[in-house]
Amino acid sequence: MSDLYRNIPKMDKILEKDEVQSRINKYGRDFVLEVIREHLDTIRENITKNIISRIDEEEIINTILYKIDKENKSKFKKVVNGTGVIIHTNLGRSIFSEELSKEISENLCSYTNLEYNLDTGERGHRYDHIVDIIKKITGAEDALVVNNNAAAVLLTLKTLASGKDVIVSRGELVEIGGSFRIPEVIKESGCNLIEVGTTNKTHLKDYRNAVNENTGAIIKIHTSNYKIVGFTQDVDTNELKTISNERNIPLIEDLGSGMIIDLYDYGLNKEPTVRETLDRGVDVVTFSGDKLLGGPQCGVIAGKSKFIKEIKKSQLLRALRVDKFTIMSLELTLKAYQNLDTLPLKIPTIRMITEEEEDVKIRAEKLSNKLKSLNSYKINTELIRTKSMIGGGAYPLDNLDSWGVKLILKEFSEKDLEEKLRSNEIPIIVRIIEGFVVIDCKALLEKDYDIITSALKRIIGESND
Repeated sequence: MSDLYRNIPKMDKILEKDEVQSRINKYGRDFVLEVIREHLDTIRENITKNIISRIDEEEIINTILYKIDKENKSKFKKVVNGTGVIIHTNLGRSIFSEELSKEISENLCSYTNLEYNLDTGERGHRYDHIVDIIKKITGAEDALVVNNNAAAVLLTLKTLASGKDVIVSRGELVEIGGSFRIPEVIKESGCNLIEVGTTNKTHLKDYRNAVNENTGAIIKIHTSNYKIVGFTQDVDTNELKTISNERNIPLIEDLGSGMIIDLYDYGLNKEPTVRETLDRGVDVVTFSGDKLLGGPQCGVIAGKSKFIKEIKKSQLLRALRVDKFTIMSLELTLKAYQNLDTLPLKIPTIRMITEEEEDVKIRAEKLSNKLKSLNSYKINTELIRTKSMIGGGAYPLDNLDSWGVKLILKEFSEKDLEEKLRSNEIPIIVRIIEGFVVIDCKALLEKDYDIITSALKRIIGESND
């Protein structure tokens, strides 16, 4: 055992290595020294515990270099989405197109006129860059953007109804991702939640009976992430507007996923767009930017000018305001909606939702052919039909026809293969269907083919060792 301790390379000798010196120049001497000390301490502990029976200097150096590089890599990683879920909440929701990303990155690497009025040479307002395009696309009189839709609902209620009653149907008391619940959001806004109706049925009279002198708002929550079917009834926005007008109470609607264009023609169930909702007389609408819209994470507040102006005066707005990245990317995303013919080219989320099934099959065939080019008897592939989901809490009853590539590797169980793909340098997230790993091609990108092929080539090679 004493020989093992003596064979541990000395710090000075490790520091002499050219590879280590290059890391010192890149990351700093103190950081590199800390990594080396920690690794050498681990080796000594393992010798004491009889875990190590030999000392390999080259292996030690390589492990130290690996740890140094790993510590300096971002934990935020690009992944391949082979799940078939387009707006995957855990994988970052909607993605940007290469075209929009390039334009955004050019501005991020420069100073901008974020809060500078180029016409007057005086201080400007960050929201001036996006209000006009939101108004144009949605038909709203005015608009505002905060950092997510929960914040949009919170700010709207706190401004328009704090200390007062907010009426909502029991069938709309939703919970969104991360255990955030509408009742809690209403409570945090300083409002009193008044539930009306039942889980499956709410009538107009339920709202009428609940209105009193302390009613601050009526809010309708669009249940985009679930549906109640069967013996049900809810109250249409047009009907709620009659109460709103009679009692001079603001009518607010949380649309959640935020649909800008009608996807009914693409075989999906009818869902209200933002413009349709405002046309029905809703005073304030809130919706997300990174779901069906296909843009950055944010919450858009749009509607009647008198209410939006009031919300803009809130002191809470400063804590919820968005940065230049969000403003730039939201502006470019919304401008893409001005030309519906080119929209799928600029917004990948819309392309994936609206494309033909045959387009997905072509991607699956391309991936399958690339994997066959590995010329290995250890891997077989099979094209299979799948059902994909839109995700992001949208269209819970709608599945999209899709295609996937089933991977058949006899030397690996589906669990082991899934783990190896997930542990790849660029992680590949897949589905498991009937005991097989399947790469669903619905959300696959052109650049993903080579990543998947290289990963499987490596995995097959490791099985030969």
